[in-house]
Amino acid sequence: MIFKVFYQESKAEVPVRECTNSLYMEADTEREVRQKLKDQPYNIEFVQKLEGAFLEYEQNHHSFELEK
Repeated sequence: MIFKVFYQESKAEVPVRECTNSLYMEADTEREVRQKLKDQPYNIEFVQKLEGAFLEYEQNHHSFELEK
């Protein structure tokens, strides 16, 4: 499955919508995504499972790149 992760660069900063970044990750569950990112300094806001038309839309977007 492919997940889209919305995050802030630093856990120390207050989340601001305009500063939210996103990345795409392949994993079996949301928990696995969070485990893979636990050592990063990210403040994870939301993890969204992508499938169907949503996944197709994101794959056609110029910034779609899966993280390892």
